[in-house]
Amino acid sequence: MLLCKFLPKRALLPVLSVGLLASCIHKKYETPIAKNTQQPDKVLFDQAIHDIERGRYEVARISLQTLMNTYESSEYMAKAKLAIADSWFREGGTNGLAQAEAEYKDFILFYPQMEESAEAQNRVCEIHYKQMEKSDRDWSQTLRAENECRTLLVQFPNSKFAPQAAQRLRNIDESLAEHEFVVGNFYYRREMNPAAANRLSALVDQYPLYSNAGEALFEAGQAYSKMGPRFRKQAGEMFARIVRDYPLSNRADDAKRRLEDLELPVPQADRAAYDRQKYELENYRRPGLLSRSTGFLRGGPDVSHAAKSGQPTMADPKRTIPASVPVVNNTDSASTSGTGTTDVSATTLASSTALDKNPDARSSAGTQTANEQTNQALPTNRDKELRQLREKQAKKQAALDKKKKKKNQQPPDQSQPAQNSGTPAAAAAGTAGNVPAASNAATTPSTTPNPPQQE
Repeated sequence: MLLCKFLPKRALLPVLSVGLLASCIHKKYETPIAKNTQQPDKVLFDQAIHDIERGRYEVARISLQTLMNTYESSEYMAKAKLAIADSWFREGGTNGLAQAEAEYKDFILFYPQMEESAEAQNRVCEIHYKQMEKSDRDWSQTLRAENECRTLLVQFPNSKFAPQAAQRLRNIDESLAEHEFVVGNFYYRREMNPAAANRLSALVDQYPLYSNAGEALFEAGQAYSKMGPRFRKQAGEMFARIVRDYPLSNRADDAKRRLEDLELPVPQADRAAYDRQKYELENYRRPGLLSRSTGFLRGGPDVSHAAKSGQPTMADPKRTIPASVPVVNNTDSASTSGTGTTDVSATTLASSTALDKNPDARSSAGTQTANEQTNQALPTNRDKELRQLREKQAKKQAALDKKKKKKNQQPPDQSQPAQNSGTPAAAAAGTAGNVPAASNAATTPSTTPNPPQQE
């Protein structure tokens, strides 16, 4: 009645119509028990994630394991399995990282088509990458990290983690190449030339992106040069590779001079190699003062000089044989090895009776010089030690010969018997010396007549 008094008559009809319509619509029934409820598996998952973020890893794993055992068809099953691996990864430690790797491997095995599989493989690579030692120490973790990063690039080449894995692989190659260079340089400084040349040349073949590849090739070329004229070709190849593939190396000018000394052609620099080295020099970032000061505290290798571009090595190193080791002259070895020296040759004789008339008819006049060069002793890793031993023995023998010659040239002392005649030792010596004479006199007949006997 009050509403009808204050409203005009024209507006009264619409208001009554709206009120009648509202009385026909039922209100939504709300119960306090069902208000703001969620799925129980999601509640467990959210609670576990909350515990992981706050470092309660054991509690989080219990919640996730309960979810997986209770709700087998839950949409959070894969995420729960990945979260368990992440909890072990965040916990860290030797045991935690080992458990995390096992969980990540299981996740990739059960869910290979999910996008999170690439993330799991990236975490496995990161686990071993963080445990890498320096290049001069144990490199088992380095090899494991190399294998896992290669697996990521092969199985998930289009994932967002592929560029990061490729850079890690280049860093790993830098560490492995540095290890090989230290070993090869050790042989080179001790003049173990065959071992040094083989190690350093194989190093550049396996890791062409190594930052110190120019120095490795130069030392390999020097080692081949010291092995004699037979290895002049190998030495020239090492110096030519520096000029062609590493034109901005510090050893490029030295390699050109060595090629001129060997009277070998100097190749032109490769344009792609020049651009790559220029890019590396422009993008090099020197470690800061704090990083250099605390570098000895870090367990990992120094990879600041690692390449920032280029395809990393995707194959394991091949077995190499030093060039001074003779190789069997057959088709299989010739096609697989490519290195070594073949010292066996055969020629056809013009006459079948040549061997009967001349036993040395196998070597012709045209190949005599080559055979003489081939028959020379091959270099070994102990040439320096053998040379020092021979020099030491020669000096010792010369000293003995000089002493013997001096003793033979000394004149005999004539006064020695006279001085010693009065001594008891000399008398005993004289008596001992006269015994053979007396015995001889008794056995041989005397030529002088016997004196007459007195009566």
